[in-house]
Amino acid sequence: MSEGLTLDGLAVALRALRLLTVDLGHLPAPCVDVSTHFPNRLALSFHDDLAGFEAWRESLGITPDAVTHGTQSAGRTRVLKATADFAGAALELTGFAEISDPAPAGSAA
Repeated sequence: MSEGLTLDGLAVALRALRLLTVDLGHLPAPCVDVSTHFPNRLALSFHDDLAGFEAWRESLGITPDAVTHGTQSAGRTRVLKATADFAGAALELTGFAEISDPAPAGSAA
């Protein structure tokens, strides 16, 4: 998809980023990803900052039940994900946080 793509081809994602900057500039700064492989996607990630993830989720009107929960790194990292449409872009929010004492496999939570 990226072959022959110009910067103008990223306009949807970049426009969404510009609008988020204007409307939600007071929120914690995320890691921002705009990719030529997915030109209409804007990905915002929060590393060791689930509070930042939650602030953005709430401000974007994404309901808590729309958030998926998982783990990675052998259960040492919690991962929250949510998606929304924003200004024509597919907006992806991802939050990562270390799990300080993961439960042993097979134990009751």
